[in-house]
Amino acid sequence: MLCYNIHYGQGNDGVYDLERLARVIVAAKPDLVALQELDVMVERSGRVHQAQRLAELTGLAVRMGPTQHYQGGLFGNAVLTRMPIEDVQIHPLPYTPATESLTTYPRGAISVVVQCTNGRPLRFVSTHFQHNVPGDRVAEAEAINRLFGTDNVPTVLAGDMNSVPGSEPIEILGNRWNNAIDLAASPTAPAKKPTSRIDYIFYRGGGLKMVESRVVDESMASDHRPVLAVFKLAN
Repeated sequence: MLCYNIHYGQGNDGVYDLERLARVIVAAKPDLVALQELDVMVERSGRVHQAQRLAELTGLAVRMGPTQHYQGGLFGNAVLTRMPIEDVQIHPLPYTPATESLTTYPRGAISVVVQCTNGRPLRFVSTHFQHNVPGDRVAEAEAINRLFGTDNVPTVLAGDMNSVPGSEPIEILGNRWNNAIDLAASPTAPAKKPTSRIDYIFYRGGGLKMVESRVVDESMASDHRPVLAVFKLAN
């Protein structure tokens, strides 16, 4: 499973290049991909339906979870999957509305339930926490726990949490989730010379066991590096 903030398709060279992003995704061979900062028909990225285009380029199915209208289109999270989809839900998360002196963005989570090869359901969630209001990130972590952290459905949560290890939002998530992080807690941003770990994959419930977790060494396609985790799900 892959978590990737794609910076609305723009690489560190300033070029919008979905083909380059698709190559990164395909090379990781994921069954599920959580995407953040995805544009759909937005002016800045050329009015491209990025969700549909990435699905075409990767051969995966896609479900979009928009969080706001932006420049004539939509902006938000998405999930790519090669597994049969059984259910999709989009949940708004708490956030502080923007003002003239504070730039914030609506936040949300898209939850996709897929059917595994053993016939069991797996819930996969893509989310993106607020970048500049610490209290929002705390509230968003608490909301994620209320939405997805109370049952025993095998669930993987992936996203840009804009929070470093040991911070309050990560500690709150840690009360309900296992953190699929490598021992070094390798940084993910900024992609060229990463110094901070802010992108994560968490898991809980129903016999999920982590096999591997690592940050993918990719410095150009986005301003974040992707995170890859491999799981086994008990029968």
